[in-house]
Amino acid sequence: MRVLFASLAAVGHTYPLIPLAMAARDAGHEVHFAAGPAVHAPLAANGLRPFRPGDAFYEVYAEDLEPELARLRPDLVVHEWGLPGAAIAARQAGIPGIWHGFGRMFPDGIGLELPTRVASSRSGSTGTRNAEATGRPHVDICPPSLQDKDFLATERRIELRPVPFSTPSPLPEWASRRTSRPLVYLTLGTAFGTPELLSTAIAGLATLDAQVVVAAGRVPLDQLGALPDNVRAYPLVPQAELLPHVDVVVHHGGSGTTLGALAVGAPQLMLPQGADQFANAEAVSAAGAALRLLPEEVDADAVAEHTRRLLPRHGAAHRDAARAIAEEIDGMPSPAAVARRLPEYARAG
Repeated sequence: MRVLFASLAAVGHTYPLIPLAMAARDAGHEVHFAAGPAVHAPLAANGLRPFRPGDAFYEVYAEDLEPELARLRPDLVVHEWGLPGAAIAARQAGIPGIWHGFGRMFPDGIGLELPTRVASSRSGSTGTRNAEATGRPHVDICPPSLQDKDFLATERRIELRPVPFSTPSPLPEWASRRTSRPLVYLTLGTAFGTPELLSTAIAGLATLDAQVVVAAGRVPLDQLGALPDNVRAYPLVPQAELLPHVDVVVHHGGSGTTLGALAVGAPQLMLPQGADQFANAEAVSAAGAALRLLPEEVDADAVAEHTRRLLPRHGAAHRDAARAIAEEIDGMPSPAAVARRLPEYARAG
């Protein structure tokens, strides 16, 4: 069977699809991946045949995929929540398709069209609405206890265990050499970090009796100034490899980091900045697995105090809540199990 995956050219949108794409490849299916060139390297490294459809660099529209669908004639298209155009193109080509989520169903008004609504067709100049792009199954990587209740009740879901993915690279030696002090991981992702917020968080975390590993992301390291002895900062770290070693994750509330921390049972301090991060922080903190600080509440003292409450010596209740969700995640179907079912969805279309 030939399967085409499609995503926005962003880590937070592409990486959640890679575990299932790799499992489909391992199951013997021919896998291709439509996305902008910014994410081609990890896709190519895993044999997923990436290509840039049409003139797409970030978003993929229906007209970008139409000639590629005619060329490849896939048996199934797996398109992530951020690409309603891929859903429309697949339906118009008569090819079965499946939505693939990247976390909890995001709220309205963050700049993405809700995949549970009618998707706008950008093919041609009519600007018509196309109801055929909805009503398809969703691969859902969010544990049900955290998922939006309306989504759980109304959508066709294919549960899939969230599997953290990062480009293979060794852990920084300092991060992998554990001491008696807890390990705190700080990241603001690849899109929302600022030098001011990152420096504020570092200043607070540096006061703790802990090791602190910082993934600076978009913030140049030289903008962080001199770092305290218990803090090490890197442009990027292999997050999937680091998370099993950490005691607390301090982050922006992006879906990938949120689910990655939950999968290893690590409590979180969430500092939401935009997009779906506020909704994620609200859901995980309500479940007891995290604390949150809204933008107007963030200063170095607040970051230090809230993180201290999550450390092993103090945060038993939060750690227990995080471990309960980790057990829920562990019971969700693996990518290999879902990949074995993909032919069913191709035939159903």
